[in-house]
Amino acid sequence: MKVGIGFDSHRLVEGRNLILGGVEIPYDRGLLGHSDADVLLHAVGDAILGALGKGDLGMHFPDTDPDFKDMSSLKLLLKIKKMADREGFRVNNVDATIVMEKPKLKGYIYKMNNNIAHILNINTNMVNVKATTNEGMGFTGRGEGVVAMAVVSIMCSEGT
Repeated sequence: MKVGIGFDSHRLVEGRNLILGGVEIPYDRGLLGHSDADVLLHAVGDAILGALGKGDLGMHFPDTDPDFKDMSSLKLLLKIKKMADREGFRVNNVDATIVMEKPKLKGYIYKMNNNIAHILNINTNMVNVKATTNEGMGFTGRGEGVVAMAVVSIMCSEGT
């Protein structure tokens, strides 16, 4: 078994959709980024890449590459999952935390867990997304941006 840690943050801006865990969440602002800027899926992807010892998201999907412009991060996560498959690993579990003041995410967590589990081809009970605030402190507390962190364990695929 190997373990990786992922982290991502993006600024909240007007004129963008707020997408977290592949779920579009009604809000007056969204996350600024080259792709859909889904910080949760970026953190999960970075954690998988870290466990594989394969660098980070920016190395594989640079923001200078027009192919990734406005791309769904679900597609990026699938590309990372396929990379793990080629290396002879499968994701075992995902534990992630989103840090933001508003909006409240409780009603969306179940769908986020399902989206991640579906892309990674694991049981939903092996994905645990949590949401918290920063108690009004820092850029997340002021509502200027969103942070996500993830820990992922991967294991050798059967037969490798």
